[in-house]
Parts: sequence; C-alpha cells; structure tokens
Amino acid sequence: MLEETIQFSGHPAIRALHRTTLEITMENHLTENGDCIIGVRASKACNQIDADFRKKLMAKSQIKISVEVRNRIFSIRAFGSPHLTLTDSKEIVIRKSAFFSPRTLAVNSDRAAFDLPRVMVEELRDPACRGKLRIIIE
Repeated sequence: MLEETIQFSGHPAIRALHRTTLEITMENHLTENGDCIIGVRASKACNQIDADFRKKLMAKSQIKISVEVRNRIFSIRAFGSPHLTLTDSKEIVIRKSAFFSPRTLAVNSDRAAFDLPRVMVEELRDPACRGKLRIIIE
C-alpha cells in the first residue's frame, strides 16, 4: 500500500457544484467559475507527487481517495492510468470521465465535487479551515 497526503485550505468562494470533477489548487485565490475546486493553497500539485507513487498511478491502479475536513471524511474510488502525465505544477483533478490532461490525477471516479456533503462545503468556505486529500493505492 502506498499513500500520499496533500494539505489544502478553505476559501469563501468554494461552491463544489461540478458534477464530473473535483479539484484542489496551489493558488490562493478562487473565482466563481471554479465550481469544481474544493480547496486552495494545496501543499502539492501533480508534478510534486512522489516518484514511486506516480509510477503506481500510471499502472492503472485502483485508488482510494479521502477528503478529510475537520471530523468528516468523504470517500472516493477512482483509477490511475498509463495515460496520466502528472505534469501540472498548480493543480490536482479527479475526474468521473476518462479525460486526461496534465492536471489529471485519477479517472473514472465514482464521485465529484457535487457529491461532497454540503456541511463539508460550508466548512470549506472558511479560509481558516484546513483539509487533507489522502490518496491510497492498495
């Protein structure tokens, strides 16, 4: 089992309404257009993920992802792929589809930003709120 944990912060503009993607960004700002973003000031982007972890992601591994905010945990199942490039220097995106871009960390997920419980979204609108994206390859 391999694990990667990425810290992120909340932001007042978080809406989490996108039905097919979920994203965290290293940027510290967010506009209303970023309706898939659930966190800003992320501690890592795709290109900063550990090399061994990246290799496993690119081997079409099954991935368990948890979004942890305060005492709440939201679980996602997704997959890696040999088509991942993991080269983006600012963002991480989890997709329900099989669309690939440099920002894509995982595809064919069972959940997206829209599925995040609304109580978690409310908590993430607090800039002082810290969250974790925990990614486990089993």
